[in-house]
Amino acid sequence: MSVQADFDYLIAGGGAAGLSFAYAVAQEPRLCDKRVLLLEPAAKDQNDRTWSFWADEPLPFDSIVAHEWQQLAFRSPGFEQVFPLSRHRYKMIRGLDFYQFVHAALAANPQFTLVRATVESLENLPPSGVVAHTSAGKFTARYAFDSRPPAMHKRPDKHRYLLQHFVGWEVETEQAVFDPETVEFMDFRGAQYQEPRFMYVLPFSPRRALVEYTLFSGELLPKAAYEAAIHDYLITTLSVRQYRIESEEVGAIPMTDHRLPARRGANIINLGTRAGRAKPSTGYAFNRIQAHTARLVASLAATGAPPADLTGDQWQFRLFDTLLLDIMQRQGETTRDIFTELFQHNPVERIFDFLDERTSWVENFQVMNSVTPWPFLRSIGQVLRGQPGRR
Repeated sequence: MSVQADFDYLIAGGGAAGLSFAYAVAQEPRLCDKRVLLLEPAAKDQNDRTWSFWADEPLPFDSIVAHEWQQLAFRSPGFEQVFPLSRHRYKMIRGLDFYQFVHAALAANPQFTLVRATVESLENLPPSGVVAHTSAGKFTARYAFDSRPPAMHKRPDKHRYLLQHFVGWEVETEQAVFDPETVEFMDFRGAQYQEPRFMYVLPFSPRRALVEYTLFSGELLPKAAYEAAIHDYLITTLSVRQYRIESEEVGAIPMTDHRLPARRGANIINLGTRAGRAKPSTGYAFNRIQAHTARLVASLAATGAPPADLTGDQWQFRLFDTLLLDIMQRQGETTRDIFTELFQHNPVERIFDFLDERTSWVENFQVMNSVTPWPFLRSIGQVLRGQPGRR
């Protein structure tokens, strides 16, 4: 049956970005008269993912943080160190906890309407609105906030296209092998095979952890290859005798310097990965989504319209991302050396601030001066030529 309604805000997609935006609107008293439609095809009743991030200030979802850590370990051949975190904490939120928390808040708020539907198209509707064509009919609104996966026409002759892909097992081990206070942020001690490859471990207790094999490359591996690497890490590196797999995570996050627009026309605002909120050089997105959400909602509350500068992104950090992507694509195994030098020569808090794009020009110079310059200089040459590097 076709359903039609008029709304102030229409949100396409109920994942991390769409629900973060909806929750922020619900918490803003100045927007309490806005009618909001959330369109999402899935039930969101499964723990389909986890989000991990570092933070040095309170976030709206701190009450559902499943675990947090006060130390971070970096490991590579020839250099290993555990870094105590002073200003930051490393945190993890489970997808199902997030979905349930936000949906409970929206269900109790009469300004929200939730419709199970697939958005087939969004169009600007002159003079000042949008229309959504969906599997449940047509809906109109003043603004649409689109968090569906991005669609792009790839130009590999102009841009770099990689994936951060991984398989993770939440395991229970027979003996105590994990330090529940310390995230294994990057363990590069394994073979690189001309690509950045590392183990990533979130320990929940001495015998339970999420263990992920993560790569940055253009192509996925056969699933058995990830599983073999995790098994080898547990048995060989950690000397685990017996373990049980409790759950599994599989993911692939696009990492590209192809510019993803923050809006489409006057009244369609992009969110999440569609707006480039997954950082191109690391894949981290959750905190960037929260910052973007806060920026949008503050402007809507103050002026009734989104901000003129929707993201606040700065060009120099886009350049840094492009350079690192170029190195990964051209000579991926050297990424291990770059991150090793970063952690050898910088406080971890400075590295976090740099990746959060919060550092000053002086701090940016300190970070860039701490790594061997030649790979970056070669990639700058590729950028100036307008051609991505090739192996």
